[in-house]
Amino acid sequence: MRRRKFLTLILTTGAAVTLAGCGFRLRGFDTPEQVVDQLALAGSDSELARLVAERLASIGTRVNDAAPLVLNLGPENFRERQLSVLDSGPQELEMTLTVPFSVQRRSDGAYQLSEQRLEVATRFVVSDDNLLAQDDLREEARQELRQEALRLLFERLRSLPANAT
Repeated sequence: MRRRKFLTLILTTGAAVTLAGCGFRLRGFDTPEQVVDQLALAGSDSELARLVAERLASIGTRVNDAAPLVLNLGPENFRERQLSVLDSGPQELEMTLTVPFSVQRRSDGAYQLSEQRLEVATRFVVSDDNLLAQDDLREEARQELRQEALRLLFERLRSLPANAT
């Protein structure tokens, strides 16, 4: 009986270590914690800026124009390039999103995070057989890129010093 219990414990521990080693995370354990108490958003009025404001509000950060820190978001820049060699048949495309951003202290204009660029890319395949789906695939790729850029932005915002205000 002890041997069976020991083997079960070893196998469970081995599975947990293997899953943790390959980057597996349980849902809800990687939710972003509050970055700062207050933050002002400045820059382009884009879909990404709207997503940033929603995410900040969901984690408890107040977004207002009088906040001591200002997140400057630049315009979204989508680039698309063809990866396939042939011009006929299914085409593999790569879409890249680049967004410049910085974090600035309002009181003296000092940069807490100097201008940086978020750059994310994804690949997708379009076919001439289904022309109506091409726009849907492009829009899905844009949404996926925005979500990934949002995740990267919040990772970088976590590096803000605690006494940044």
